[in-house]
Amino acid sequence: MLKLNGFPVSNYYNLVKAALLEKGLPFEEVLVYTGPNPTYTEHSPMGKVPFLTTEQGSFSESQVMLDYIEEVCPQPNLYPTDAFARAKVRELLRTLELYLELPARRLYPEAFFGGSVSDETKAEVKAALHKGLAALRQLAKFDPYIAGADFGVADLAAAIHLPLVAQASKRIYGEDLLAGLEGVKEYLARINARESMQRVLADYKAGLAAYQKAKASA
Repeated sequence: MLKLNGFPVSNYYNLVKAALLEKGLPFEEVLVYTGPNPTYTEHSPMGKVPFLTTEQGSFSESQVMLDYIEEVCPQPNLYPTDAFARAKVRELLRTLELYLELPARRLYPEAFFGGSVSDETKAEVKAALHKGLAALRQLAKFDPYIAGADFGVADLAAAIHLPLVAQASKRIYGEDLLAGLEGVKEYLARINARESMQRVLADYKAGLAAYQKAKASA
């Protein structure tokens, strides 16, 4: 059986988990936190989660896991079969991750974890997010899914990453930078109604509560 290693507060862990659930693949969740633990770097060289353990061995990087899941279980498909359409989905994935989630991640220490972020960083991130949103606005269709008519892995990524971007921007800048993205609110509600996302969201909330409790008692 596949083993998904990580923790349910990680958005990249949740992305892979949602894909496994959509595929109906049996898997076991193994609670693993980040850090230079030799036990884990054997499986994930950068010491990051998630990583996936198979009968043949382990590997890391969420995009690699998504591709692997699609290859070992083609149906139901989460990527288009057409090469160009598949490339456009991957373009959306990279846009969501590199130009929205990654810049917004610099805000997370203050937005979610009680830390602080410099004004210079906040200004840099805000400019980067505006550029990323302009790119997403050009690529996304939300009709009814982010890549068009068919549901797929880019929808899972959007449903997991975009709310974090919205929450972080609202807490840091006092405004939801996604609010001007036409149709996104209704779109996210549609994706979050899926059974896979309902489970991911419930486990995320439980994991976050456990993390906050542990931090408060530390």
